[in-house]
Amino acid sequence: MRLTVHLDTFNRVHPMAFAILWLDKETRKWSREGHLGLELPAWGLLRMDCGNTLVCGPEDGMPVCVLEGLDLNHAQGPFEGETGRAQWCTERARTLMSGHWHVQCVDNEAIEPEHGLFAVDDGA
Repeated sequence: MRLTVHLDTFNRVHPMAFAILWLDKETRKWSREGHLGLELPAWGLLRMDCGNTLVCGPEDGMPVCVLEGLDLNHAQGPFEGETGRAQWCTERARTLMSGHWHVQCVDNEAIEPEHGLFAVDDGA
């Protein structure tokens, strides 16, 4: 299952700040599809903690954002239109800024990407 999640209302960072993330529930990875005013890596890892999704960087595992209540382990899975509070972690998780997350799209198809961050290169 892949999710497209829109993060917004981080007004303290930038009045128009947003990010659109693509979350892969099975591989526990995410990629940045678009953003403005929020600094985040191009991709990273997802961790679960007490029913929350931690959006972490690719190398150090430090959360850049916590999606409160977005439980990727729930059997029914997230649904389109589901919303919740997002905590943006600045200065390496020392300061939190509140915003919102919104599931824009849920894709249940098991299709391998041809190109891109999560494509598997069997010839390597």
